[in-house]
Amino acid sequence: MGVADHSKNTFMELKQKKVHRYVIFKVDEKKREVVVEKTGGPAESYDDFTASLPENDCRYAVFDFDFVTSENCQKSKIFFIAWSPSTSRIRAKMLYATTKDRFRRELDGVHYEIQATDPTEMDLEVLRDRAH
Repeated sequence: MGVADHSKNTFMELKQKKVHRYVIFKVDEKKREVVVEKTGGPAESYDDFTASLPENDCRYAVFDFDFVTSENCQKSKIFFIAWSPSTSRIRAKMLYATTKDRFRRELDGVHYEIQATDPTEMDLEVLRDRAH
């Protein structure tokens, strides 16, 4: 399974230029590569991001999480989220599980990784706890 150049470039835009708040990737089985499905602008919220994930299908996503430390410093951490809801097809779960590590290695600059099978495993509190 390959990674589309557009996918890598879009991630770099999120990381370096901050033009995206999040990027959602999907596996295109016909092309046999990971492609960009959706991007969210810098003003979009975490709720916008989670609402963009399909309820019954797997996806990879990166989210640029901004927060303020206890020392009052503005920080940003990039989370890689492997979304694999328990209601998705077995074939999709297997496909995403087998391609995750290779795809994840292509995204240089991710700080944290989260594997989520339901929304509670990746709610905003989970990100906050991991980032601090």
